[in-house]
Amino acid sequence: MPPRRRTVVVERLEEFPSVPLPARATRGSAGFDLAAAEPVELSRGRVCLVRTGLRMRSPPGSFLEVRPRSGLSSRGVLMVNAPGTIDRDYAGEVRVPMTFLFDGTYRIEAGDRIGQVRVVPDRPTEFRLGRVRAVASRSGGFGSTGR
Repeated sequence: MPPRRRTVVVERLEEFPSVPLPARATRGSAGFDLAAAEPVELSRGRVCLVRTGLRMRSPPGSFLEVRPRSGLSSRGVLMVNAPGTIDRDYAGEVRVPMTFLFDGTYRIEAGDRIGQVRVVPDRPTEFRLGRVRAVASRSGGFGSTGR
């Protein structure tokens, strides 16, 4: 039996009536492409919140995650909080914080794909105090496994 389809409720903001809904580029795509709602010029050292013109609500028992597109990162365009989390109770516009690594500027046009959104299961979890024992020798911190 195929898995039950989940539904993400999406609302377009009035000022962006034609912004595309998130969509998979191919059948095998893991994420749904997210587009910019308006033109933006990125410059080195400045973070810009790129508007999507969309509000989204994930299905019960899940949250949304926004990830960068690899094609943009190869051009020096980065999503600065990757991955970004959209909590189920967040009701505002989805905006993607982006920056440019190189000198000069990089222009994003309305409709350009700027990220990917994924639906992530959110399993009930709790934290409790206890003793944490090291597994083998994996307690050395950053780079503890070598190159």
